[in-house]
Amino acid sequence: MSTAKTFRVDALLVQVYHSEADMAQNVAEITYQYLQYILKWQETATVLLATGNSQIKFLQALLGLGQIDWSRIICFHLDEYLGISAEHPASFRHYLRHRVESLVLPKQFHYIEGDTLQPLAECDRYSKLLQTQPIDLCFLGLGENGHIAFNEPSVANFQDSYKVKLVKLEAANRQQQFRQGHFPTLESVPEYAFTVTIPQICTAKQIICLAPEKRKAKVVKEMLHGEITTNCPASFLRHQPQATLFLDRDSASLL
Repeated sequence: MSTAKTFRVDALLVQVYHSEADMAQNVAEITYQYLQYILKWQETATVLLATGNSQIKFLQALLGLGQIDWSRIICFHLDEYLGISAEHPASFRHYLRHRVESLVLPKQFHYIEGDTLQPLAECDRYSKLLQTQPIDLCFLGLGENGHIAFNEPSVANFQDSYKVKLVKLEAANRQQQFRQGHFPTLESVPEYAFTVTIPQICTAKQIICLAPEKRKAKVVKEMLHGEITTNCPASFLRHQPQATLFLDRDSASLL
């Protein structure tokens, strides 16, 4: 499946597709080939998964390909809200259990326990788990304020000493979660969340960032043509030669 356009911005490879469906299918095929390669040389592959609307069509396409030996794949995820249970429909554990784990039964799926009674201890526990093996592949979405995972402009740190931390969510991000229908009211969106930090994300051997839809066009332009700064945390991907940003025509419309 051909791309509409391929180019680099600094070290970051950018691929633009005619539609989100084309993008999702092609990224699924790229992921399949990469995981097959990793599993040819390693006993297991370790994947760091994202959630959100940008991942849905891709995950459906990837799981639809079949033929991946998920019993050899260890899964982590990027973030989770503080204070909601795994059964909450907006919980990222709920999202991933229904869209991934229950369908393919990976070797292990390590979840951030968002409803823990000891949040700082949970950061430490998950940080230690992330250090048990290198991350072969990391998936990302792109927030409308430029965040990756929950590394908001106000808390992002390109030299972060933490691997996982607890952060306060910005009003713009909470409004985005509400607008997209994940919570019934703005007040019900949690104010705090766990996130894997930017330096930890960038340890991944390959990074795939999916950013379809017209509502992402403005931040995509800022990410690629603005300064590399924590004002747009995703801009740091321009320093990552192992990263690829995947766009559709709508999200690339201002480039």
